[in-house]
Amino acid sequence: MHFEVSGRTEPDAETIVLSSGLGGAGAYWAPQMDVLQRHFRVVIYDHRGTGRTGGEVPVDGGIAAMADDVMEIVSQLSIARFHFMGHALGGLIGLDIALRWPNYLDRLVLINAWSKVDEHSLRCFEARIALLENTGVEAFVRAQPLFLYPAVWMSENAERLARDDLHGVAHFQGRDNVLRRIDALRRFDIDDRLGDIKSNTLVIAAKDDLLVPYTRSLRLAEGLEHAELMVFDAGAHAVNITEADDFNRELERFLLARKA
Repeated sequence: MHFEVSGRTEPDAETIVLSSGLGGAGAYWAPQMDVLQRHFRVVIYDHRGTGRTGGEVPVDGGIAAMADDVMEIVSQLSIARFHFMGHALGGLIGLDIALRWPNYLDRLVLINAWSKVDEHSLRCFEARIALLENTGVEAFVRAQPLFLYPAVWMSENAERLARDDLHGVAHFQGRDNVLRRIDALRRFDIDDRLGDIKSNTLVIAAKDDLLVPYTRSLRLAEGLEHAELMVFDAGAHAVNITEADDFNRELERFLLARKA
């Protein structure tokens, strides 16, 4: 597993592990790094099958195998307890960790995640799979921003998206890896186990998320025993990028609340 550690270096510094969505890249969290590095030892990583980790996603491992990868990193770094922030797929990894390794997990941040996939999200995944299978990698990559960002934001950041498209095609994680990761998203279902999770949790959603209806986050906040809900009116699926300043303020407030 490729991972990077930055931020605070004191032996007793608190650690936060960041896990991205379907793309799997640790670089996804660039807008959050400055604020987090001031307070925490920050661990980012590239998911198995993606980026500098590479390799193959296990055929039948699902989200549990991805959580195992996180705990492998935690073990290598000898971390006894940590905060965890996950976006979409990364949020599902965080929920799995909360169920299987509760003693390791301190605070949990879930961004546009879910306890059970929504039928609308399934439709979106089917459309993306069809693009990949019938049209090719370039079409698959070029469609990705439609599910991540608001239309106006995409219009105002056209040059950035063009660069992202080139990078996405050049570093495509591979057909089999994508399909296995999407399959893990579709099969994940802990809806009847949310009450077993005791971690203090910040649930974040955006009302204009095209990929994951924000009602999935309402369900998380309802089912989790110690959950706080923050719903943005706009920002779409990648709200931590498109509304980074407001997002970072809420994130910092939640993670540092007990120290106030």
